[in-house]
Amino acid sequence: MNMTTVLITGANRGLGLEFVRQYQDKNVIIHACCRNPDAANELNALADNSGGLIKVHRMEVSDPSQVSSVADALKGVSIDRLINNAGILGTIIDQPGNSAFGNLDYNVWEETMRVNVLSPFRICEAFVEHVAASDEKLMVFLSTHMASITELADGGFYPYRSSKAALNLVIKGLSIDLKDRGVRTLALHPGWVKTDMGSQAAAVDIPDSIAGMKDVISGFKAPRTGEFINYDNSPIQW
Repeated sequence: MNMTTVLITGANRGLGLEFVRQYQDKNVIIHACCRNPDAANELNALADNSGGLIKVHRMEVSDPSQVSSVADALKGVSIDRLINNAGILGTIIDQPGNSAFGNLDYNVWEETMRVNVLSPFRICEAFVEHVAASDEKLMVFLSTHMASITELADGGFYPYRSSKAALNLVIKGLSIDLKDRGVRTLALHPGWVKTDMGSQAAAVDIPDSIAGMKDVISGFKAPRTGEFINYDNSPIQW
């Protein structure tokens, strides 16, 4: 059986760490990227017990040199599923007023755009040949239903929402630009998940979110590309 290779950003905690847990298998090679591997105790424990199938890389997604360094280190390695998981909220979940109209920190907004939009795009550019050389050729991006313009029902959370809406446009654009190389894109909404970002008041447990997204990814076969899907496999309008 052919090995499947998965690269995951933001793999040291939350959704990223659970992606690593649930993808670990004798037929899967995982490249787990995070800002500070030295402090990623749970991730390192998984890697230590993986028989070499989980490889941990230092990657601050907003640092071009670190992105390039990992891409260079993996030169010649095909990546079936590139999962752009790393991102920031750009606010404090239990203090939504600090991202509301009239009460915004523009420096935080700019940082949110850099991390949530520019960084995934940079990673796609750095790893496009790795993905194009694989069997599945899939780039996955964690988005949010809060970025849906069609379904928008309230205001606030401007940094997060605008960054993910911009990311959605990038995802759709890449589905067109990379079509000739066979590379496909998928935007996933993980649900409102009980993470540091989503808070413990959220409705969805981390393992359930990841299990659902894994099922969506597995069923997302060529030539499908450029779609926006919930973790429960229901479509979301852009």
